Amino acid sequence: MKKKVLAVTLCLILAVSVSACKKKEAQPPIPQTPGPMVPGQMPSGPMMQGPVSPEGQQQVPGPGMMMPKGKSQIIIPDSVKGRWRAAKIIFEDKIAKKRQEYTVKLNSDFSVPNSNLKISVGEFLPDFKMEGLTLTSVSNQPNNPALSIRVFEDGKQIFPAPGRQWGWLFAKVPSIHPFEHPKYGIILKEGVKKG
Repeated sequence: MKKKVLAVTLCLILAVSVSACKKKEAQPPIPQTPGPMVPGQMPSGPMMQGPVSPEGQQQVPGPGMMMPKGKSQIIIPDSVKGRWRAAKIIFEDKIAKKRQEYTVKLNSDFSVPNSNLKISVGEFLPDFKMEGLTLTSVSNQPNNPALSIRVFEDGKQIFPAPGRQWGWLFAKVPSIHPFEHPKYGIILKEGVKKG
């Protein structure tokens, strides 16, 4: 009898130790929300107001999060309206390995010399922020400069993607939604104030 009890006890101990030693499956890392911003610190990308977590932290849309459907609206606040006259863009010819800076008036069309491209320049937002479908500037300071553009090649719109009204260039984070073309590149350098 004692041998049976001892055998059962050893089996239970062995079963518990084996199950405790099983390798755990790797869990995907939990995205870390950035800590509070220090005054004067720049955001790492365009500011977007998304869903708010229970802790009150703004969430930037990521994989699995849907952007709002519908037509976006650009709102120019009074503090910004009429204060900017143009934008400086850098046009790159990737084949010739040359870059040229152009100053282009806001809300105008610009035919790029020695190319078949035309750039339709829209609004400049010095401190870009997106809340749902509303695009605006939270101040007149160039904290997050953005320029709305459309690019046409031989009369056909190639940027932004079909169905979108404007493409956006971001001076401080040019890799976000960039203009992509095998031969040319367009980058926002900065806005040009009136006066």
